[in-house]
Amino acid sequence: MRKLILLIALATLTVPALADTAQQDKMKACNADATAKSLKGDERKKFMSECLSATAPAAAPADKQLTPQQEKMKACNADAAAKSLKGDERKKFMSECLSAKGSAAAPATAEKKLTPQQEKMKSCNADATAKSLKGDERKKFMSTCMKG
Repeated sequence: MRKLILLIALATLTVPALADTAQQDKMKACNADATAKSLKGDERKKFMSECLSATAPAAAPADKQLTPQQEKMKACNADAAAKSLKGDERKKFMSECLSAKGSAAAPATAEKKLTPQQEKMKSCNADATAKSLKGDERKKFMSTCMKG
């Protein structure tokens, strides 16, 4: 019960700050169904687990373009699935696949033109690294640098 209360409190604090996603919409729908059925305890946990793991009824809109990173993730995931990789072996493969430079799915960073905001972030990040800032001190510096 304590875990459920903690989960609800955490969701209440974090969810409003985020834009609604398909997963959040699914969570809301499953939660509403569980509440409507007056499920509690282990019965509710089981229902929520099954509801959330069910495949989404509608795929992403066809007109939505994937970013190069999403394309690369999709390709790496398909390769890992084709090789039937699991556990640590899959993690290692995905890490290597996603960090590979010059893949057709993700152009090399040098080929991309950065936006002014990205240029500023890059500059602020380099300054913070040069000053060896870490943790809260780095966050504060980055915030100030990005505003100024």
